Formats: sequence, structure tokens, C-alpha cells
Amino acid sequence: MSQLLNYKLEGEGHTIVLIHGLFGNLDNLGLLARNLKQDHQVVSVDLRNHGQSFHSTQHNYQAQAEDVKALLLHLKIERFTLVGHSMGGKVAIKVAELLEHMVEKLVVLDMAPVHYTQNRHSNVFSGLQAVEAAKPSSRKEALELLAQHIELEGVRQFLSKSLYKHDDYLAWRFNVQNLLDNYQDILGWETIQTINTPTLFVKGANSDYLLAEHQPQIQAQFSQAKAHIIANTGHWLHAEKPDEVLRTIRKFIA
Repeated sequence: MSQLLNYKLEGEGHTIVLIHGLFGNLDNLGLLARNLKQDHQVVSVDLRNHGQSFHSTQHNYQAQAEDVKALLLHLKIERFTLVGHSMGGKVAIKVAELLEHMVEKLVVLDMAPVHYTQNRHSNVFSGLQAVEAAKPSSRKEALELLAQHIELEGVRQFLSKSLYKHDDYLAWRFNVQNLLDNYQDILGWETIQTINTPTLFVKGANSDYLLAEHQPQIQAQFSQAKAHIIANTGHWLHAEKPDEVLRTIRKFIA
């Protein structure tokens, strides 16, 4: 029996599944969940090697999508809409390929279905490893260690949400080594068969994850793809502009 992902189930109505990105957990899309659960059933998940879900030496998109599929079958959810950010956007796309007949709509936040070549996280991994090695006893100490490697305070604050007290020191909820070992799989992508699910790609205007040059690859994989740009925002668009992101999602799924 495969292990089930840790999840949170809230609200009633048509089901929306929220899938976080790399180094995140199910609270990352919490601003979206709090709004959407007013008139939908919302399933927020911790992906493998993240949050309180199981750790695994395997971390590719097929495996992650199978995890989400197993959870949805366990919860007996037959129709749903998927919303995924960043790495979670790729997981959502893969779930839509596996369960196309069950997916009403798909929303991908600032991610393209392509193989990325640029390593964007070497400084993050250095910071995470520094914290693991030092075993800090306070959050302040952990943040100071991260600051030696990671320039942006917002990124440090985001990562620190995954710290927890282990014995007498702070440790990461996500599995740093497994994510580092599988980093090429996280950057990578195997093109899916064209799906007909209505799909919305939402881009942060200042982010370089989703670019005009990705359009041919998007059109090859999605017969019904639309794009929407959120102005003056970067890769963390749902944290920076939650109201606009929510309006965009609600308009698309209405």
C-alpha cells in the first residue's frame, strides 16, 4: 500500500485541489484556500518530501502525480479543479494527464511545462544545508544562517515556515538531501500528450519562469490554454497579489 500524502480538507462544493511549489507546504496557498473554501471543497496537500508527508528518494513528476491521484481516489473525489504553483504547477499538469476525464479545469501559477536548464536554487540549498549542519536552537539563529547564503528576506521568511523543533534544535520538514539529489528531475519535464482540459497559465509579470518562448510547447500540450498576466509581481504572485490571483482563478472557474 502506497503512503498517502498529508492533506487538509475544508469547505463544501466543487473540489479545488491546491498544490504548493518547491520547499513549500500545504499552508503556502493558504490565502487562496481561505477564500475558495467559502463556496468550494478545498484539498490542500503536502507533496512528498515536503511538510508532513512521507520522504522518498524518488521525486519526479510521475511519482508526485501518482501520490495526488492516490489521495483523490482515497477521498472518493470524482470531479475537481487543479491549482498548482511552480513545481506544483508541473505536478498539477501531470495529474491532469493521468486523470483527464476527472479534471474540470487546470490553473498553473507561474510555471511552464518545459525542461528548465538554469539552476535557480544553489544558494537556497547552501543555506538549508548550513542550517542542517549547525542545528540552531532558535528561529533567529536559523534566519541568520540563511542570510549568509540567501539575499532576499522574503525567501528566507518563506523557507523558515518549514522549520520545526526536533529534540532541542530546529530541523527542516522537507527532505533537503532527497530534493537536492532529484533536482534535475524537478527542473526537468517530459512532454505530455495533448490534453483538452481548459487550462489557465497565470504569469507574474516580473518573473522569468513563464516566457513567450514557451508558447509553442504550451500549445503542443494543451488544446485549450489561456494566459493571464498579473502586473507588478514576481514568481510568488499568490503571496504578493492574492486578491488579483483569486479574482483571476474565480473568473476562470466560474
